[in-house]
Amino acid sequence: MTDRQGKNLLCFGDNLDFLRDTSLLPDESVDLIYLDPPFNSQQNYNVLFKETTGTPAAAQIKAFEDTWTWDSAANDALVMLHQDSSVPAPLVDLSDTLMKFLKATPMMAYLVQMAVRLVHMHRVLKPAGSLYLHCDPTASHYLKLILDAIFGPTRFLNEIVWKRHNARSTSGKWPSVHDTLLVYVKGDSFTYHGVLVPGDTRKIPHTLITGPDGTKYQTYELTAPGKTQQGESGKPWHGFDPSAMGRHWANSHSTMDEWDAAGLIHWPKNNGFPRRKDEEAFVPEARTVTVGDVWIDIDRINQTAKERLGYPTQKPLELLKRIISASSNPGDVVLDPFCGCGTTIDAVETLNRENAKEPPRTWIGIDITHLSINLIKHRLTRFKDPPVSYEVLGEPASVSGAEALAQQDPFQFQFWALGLLGARPAGGRKKKGADQGIDGVRYFVDEQVGGAWTGKTMLVQVKSGKVGAKDIRDLAGTMGREKAELAVFVTLQAPTQPMRTEAAAAGSYISPYDRQAYPRVQIVTIDELLRDPQRPNPRCVRVPGGAAQHTLPEAPKHKARSARQGTLGFEP
Repeated sequence: MTDRQGKNLLCFGDNLDFLRDTSLLPDESVDLIYLDPPFNSQQNYNVLFKETTGTPAAAQIKAFEDTWTWDSAANDALVMLHQDSSVPAPLVDLSDTLMKFLKATPMMAYLVQMAVRLVHMHRVLKPAGSLYLHCDPTASHYLKLILDAIFGPTRFLNEIVWKRHNARSTSGKWPSVHDTLLVYVKGDSFTYHGVLVPGDTRKIPHTLITGPDGTKYQTYELTAPGKTQQGESGKPWHGFDPSAMGRHWANSHSTMDEWDAAGLIHWPKNNGFPRRKDEEAFVPEARTVTVGDVWIDIDRINQTAKERLGYPTQKPLELLKRIISASSNPGDVVLDPFCGCGTTIDAVETLNRENAKEPPRTWIGIDITHLSINLIKHRLTRFKDPPVSYEVLGEPASVSGAEALAQQDPFQFQFWALGLLGARPAGGRKKKGADQGIDGVRYFVDEQVGGAWTGKTMLVQVKSGKVGAKDIRDLAGTMGREKAELAVFVTLQAPTQPMRTEAAAAGSYISPYDRQAYPRVQIVTIDELLRDPQRPNPRCVRVPGGAAQHTLPEAPKHKARSARQGTLGFEP
């Protein structure tokens, strides 16, 4: 990965652009890919915020659209499949067949967009690498065909069924309770470590026996399927003939004689076939079982889960830890091209700390929204000793880059700017007029009431175009209506003197915490924020505070084990 080899990378932008970049992602440079792309559910997924008090707010904002249409981008993807020489011929044929069957429909638009990305994921995957595609029944059958065409049918490893929750009443059909993980490998030899979990103590094996002292022991078959006339494995032993049952002895007669002499052969009283007795007593609490391709032991993130951030498609941390542990090794590179709220990244960092003596895995996360990028940045701040080191790609690093983002996508510019000062989008707060909207909110605490810290509000407005004194007057008026203590006006343009005069006219807020005066309306430029080394708590924005304060979501903190060490609820 050139000069970025061995570095964690958080990338903002279209994952196709990053996947095509061979300087960033060379051929065969990634050990494991997990992707949880939109499922073509034809829904909009909203972020729903909670205020500092924990009370659900009306504020919500669209996290992403899972709505696909046949447009120029979909048509370009189809053309790319036909013109790119690296696309396997079976995928070209399949795309033609699907186009005849599905026509220019939303489902076909979704599939061609996934196909071009999966081609590049196959390119960057190492020969011993694996890919896990997380999907649901909406499009899994089509996606499996596409993966067969790219990887080859023989590279299909598993279809894992993850039971998300128990059945709930539905009308007219079986309740949908599972997701699917399609697992493909690139080569004949691949990384896989079996997973053991504690067995259910209520499900005692029927093969247990009870010894004379009342101790229970596990027993095992001495025979294997299939008759044979070769050697002694098909001949009777102690009067028992395995050939009569279409089986043969799995061990030599001499070995079984040794076991019998040691008291390790169980002879059933009903003259049943002998069985091998375990040397150790059976302890139900110590029993482990191998995880198969149906996962029922990892619950979805419910409304009260501690790790819940509320991101509409957030997956449990344990789910990603299992995948990463099973299909990668310490020191490997893990890629999530649809990284959402960053659970894959969190899982990698958690495993690194749980196995601190081993080489750390590195990660690459890509997402197309600044909502996700800002959330992941904040999520990573809770890893301490040492903090997570990573590089952010695709974000503006200069005023000219910020101007380009504002022209390309004003909403993403707004989300990015809010992240510079640790604010979250205000979402569904009602606009008071074209120039009086609240773009973001940041909370601070500077007063205790009844022994508990009380949250205060700082409103944020972001402007990328022409600004003037009227904008500041409108913001000051909005502060009064919203009963906010502070407000910040973020602008790409340098503020005029009349704007500074209007801000000063709003007066000061005297903090109960330190009795200092803070400007009620503050103006800060993008240039000042970019140059401030203390982002997302910039020195250029004055905020009082008497206790730890969190505007973005908090999940449980992670502790190192050695000295080395549908809603997006922005919940403190």
